[in-house]
Amino acid sequence: MSTTTFMPKAALAGIFAALTAAAALPAAAQQVTLRVHHFLPPTSSAHVKLIQPWCDKIAKESADRLKCQIFPSMQLGGAPGQLYDQVKDGVVDVVWTVPTYAAGRFTKSEVFELPWMASSAKAGSQALWTYVDKNAQDEFKGVHRIFMHVHDGALFHFKDKKPQTLEDFKGLKIRAATRSNARMISALGATPVAMPLPAVPEALSKSVVDGAAVPWEGTPAIRLAELAKYHLDVPDGVPRISNTIFLFGMNEQKYNALPADLKKVIDNNSGLATSAWAGEVGFDAVVETYKKAAKDAGGTLVNLSPAEYQRWVKATDSVDDDWMKEAAAKGADGKKLLEEARALVKQFSK
Repeated sequence: MSTTTFMPKAALAGIFAALTAAAALPAAAQQVTLRVHHFLPPTSSAHVKLIQPWCDKIAKESADRLKCQIFPSMQLGGAPGQLYDQVKDGVVDVVWTVPTYAAGRFTKSEVFELPWMASSAKAGSQALWTYVDKNAQDEFKGVHRIFMHVHDGALFHFKDKKPQTLEDFKGLKIRAATRSNARMISALGATPVAMPLPAVPEALSKSVVDGAAVPWEGTPAIRLAELAKYHLDVPDGVPRISNTIFLFGMNEQKYNALPADLKKVIDNNSGLATSAWAGEVGFDAVVETYKKAAKDAGGTLVNLSPAEYQRWVKATDSVDDDWMKEAAAKGADGKKLLEEARALVKQFSK
């Protein structure tokens, strides 16, 4: 004879209540994991000083309900120039990228990549955020901007050449980061070779290029101090040869789907102040350290003379003109936008 064991009604009621409560957990109690993708190694300054600290901060402020899963070095596939579309299309949740690797799509924002724009990353980053807020939000549809920044300004690093004047640049092949940077290098009489930062070591070692335009901040990520022994910079305190704009952004639908309290955590770590932090901590603060590393590796650091610097500025006037024409072709007042960008840099440099 079989027997059946019946669970007391009170116990059944308790289990049902627990299951019902679990199923009805409010969105505010859920944990959200953000897949963060970028193109540099995990030892890079951007990963260590910007991306990881930002992720740690939102985890702490959300009581670990917002978590990052970081994929450096393009671990999720694709090329650096595809990162913007990856986040826009929801392939990943967050990216740190150079949007202008996709040439021609961010014309208004590209003004900050023109020569001689900013002498500090902090001021340039604040100016960039403010400028895009007012003039170029349409270029970032589908992506929720968390912060934007520029780097500390590119200088030239050479494997075995030692140019010091415009005449010395004739015929040299130099890595360019963006098309504005390429135009600037052409105006100086050299031949630009466009490539993302991770491609520079092989290009230098195989003499595909004679030198590379790279900011000090970018040198450790590609061990540039070991490859390039001659570093040509501008006089102290003036804007460097060119800059690059960076975006740390989230898929817009992913952001919109967050519960209000988690949106607030993201918002509290976004915007003007966070852009200033990125420029200062990630870039301005490391310049002297990486200069010293280049010297310690046997490198020679040379600054242009003030007179030669002015020759370079004059030689590259056409780069601004080309950008203004392109902006006008897209319906923007390039002259006005350039003047506004420079005024903002000046404002935030005070």
